[in-house]
Amino acid sequence: MDIVFIKQLEVITTIGVYAWEKSLQQKLYFDLEMAYDNKPAALSDDINLALNYFSVATAVSEFAQKNQFELLETMAEKVAQLIMQDFGVKWIKLTLHKPGALPQAQSLGVSIERGQR
Repeated sequence: MDIVFIKQLEVITTIGVYAWEKSLQQKLYFDLEMAYDNKPAALSDDINLALNYFSVATAVSEFAQKNQFELLETMAEKVAQLIMQDFGVKWIKLTLHKPGALPQAQSLGVSIERGQR
């Protein structure tokens, strides 16, 4: 199986447990690794047979902007489900970064894997 990836996809959303977090927009960064059979697209040079990077990125950005969660874990789970259902991805590794959440750290976050390779 092939891996299609998108690194450091920046989205703006409202996320957090604390009241002050719920009143502002914050940056999150997604790293996505998705198992997808690229062979049909590669052999035919047909974009319609490939996983559309732009469509995946747009779907993630729009979902994050329209939905509000307290936990990064919930955001990660919901986005993984969205990608698998809407784009036929059989396996995904999703890492979600929340920069600046801890003053002494560059970023914090969660990493999940769903599906089968």
